[in-house]
Amino acid sequence: MKKKPDHISQSDWDDVDSPELTEEDFKQMRPASEVLPKVVSAYRKGREAQNSPAKNPVSIRLSQEVVEYFQATGRGWQSRVDEVLREYVGSQR
Repeated sequence: MKKKPDHISQSDWDDVDSPELTEEDFKQMRPASEVLPKVVSAYRKGREAQNSPAKNPVSIRLSQEVVEYFQATGRGWQSRVDEVLREYVGSQR
């Protein structure tokens, strides 16, 4: 049994009835896009289709000044860092 999170009251925790799913339950399940297409569509609008090649996740240490500058430019700041680095690489060839 899972441990009760501190932010949930014991009475609320006790009121939850979550029986295990049966084979019949699994057979009746449908993709969310079939059941709630408008909700799924709205959720997916948050991320556009990927037109450029995949990027590799890396860990990099940057000065606080650089991070603050790019973060201040708003959402997509990591992509802008990538653009600046790509321009630099292009200028070095």
